[in-house]
Amino acid sequence: MSDQTSNGGMEAPAHKAPRTEFYVYFAIIFAAALPLAFLAWVLSVLKNGNLSNKGPIARAWSQARIITPMIFSA
Repeated sequence: MSDQTSNGGMEAPAHKAPRTEFYVYFAIIFAAALPLAFLAWVLSVLKNGNLSNKGPIARAWSQARIITPMIFSA
């Protein structure tokens, strides 16, 4: 007969779905990053003379995706 309790109850924690708090922080950070991303995009257009692939909304979105998980991992 095999021992089914040898693991000791040390199972890996289940992945949680993002909560409302995460989305609230994400929205705040996105809103704060949007004007700065727009300014950086305008300066990039003026400097290079062409429209880049990544617009201001995409820039702000990626910044919010980077910063928000840092807050929750601290």
